Amino acid sequence: MGVLTDVKEVLGARELLLNLTRRELRGKYKGTALGWGWSLVNPLASTLIFTAVFSVVLRVQPPIGVDGLNNYALFLLCGLLTWNFFSGALSSGMGVLTGNGNLIKKTYFPRRLLVVSNIMALFVTYLIEMLVLAVIFLVFRVNVLPWIPLVLVVMLLTAVLALGFSLILSVVNVYFRDVAHFVAIALQIWFYATPIIYPITMVEATRDSAGWAGRFHIADIYLANPMVGLIEAIRDMWYSGTMPDFRLLGYVAALSIVLLWFGNYVFGRLEVRLGEEL
Repeated sequence: MGVLTDVKEVLGARELLLNLTRRELRGKYKGTALGWGWSLVNPLASTLIFTAVFSVVLRVQPPIGVDGLNNYALFLLCGLLTWNFFSGALSSGMGVLTGNGNLIKKTYFPRRLLVVSNIMALFVTYLIEMLVLAVIFLVFRVNVLPWIPLVLVVMLLTAVLALGFSLILSVVNVYFRDVAHFVAIALQIWFYATPIIYPITMVEATRDSAGWAGRFHIADIYLANPMVGLIEAIRDMWYSGTMPDFRLLGYVAALSIVLLWFGNYVFGRLEVRLGEEL
């Protein structure tokens, strides 16, 4: 009943939620020359750097995609854009309550709106970036249009996962400010523990390995990372032209729902003293 009450409270304040989301969107690139262009420049710059290092220097080879596609930049962007949205949601979500301390102290409104509006604003940017990526695939004569509805489902699932984490991190960060530093380190590790800059086949190859990776079943443990299922699903559809692993997506969906429930519970328990702590 508590979850339903919280959902009704958020939906009842949907006008305020939209206004907060607009504020986030307007303030994101306010005062910059390129404005929203930065939402495209940043991932493209990262793509150039990673392509130069991992494809040219280290010669990491992406798998052969649909119709013989062999393009490391497209392979990378399928994972990088989703990761940027997720990590950005966690990083900015941690400070959304502390950054709005004066607003929280002055008036009452559902505090969850600040976290949700942050996710919604980032999701708009995510949508634009993925739309541009779809156009790029079409330029390379890869028809990704039939996959768009299912890709949108995966993107929404990523947002649910990010919201669950953000609810926890945002409220815990109010009481323990060291959380932001620990999360920054964890995200760096998490990035390399996710098949973004390398194909997942490099990890799966350890299943038959005689070394420590094979003995400790690293490949199976690796799949417990929910970002693996999300990124591989998008890559399967757009880059490889195949159906995603629905068992892995089902696991991610279940984990996301449980985490969202738990995040909402933790937020509800700790938001009582936000005004005092801020």
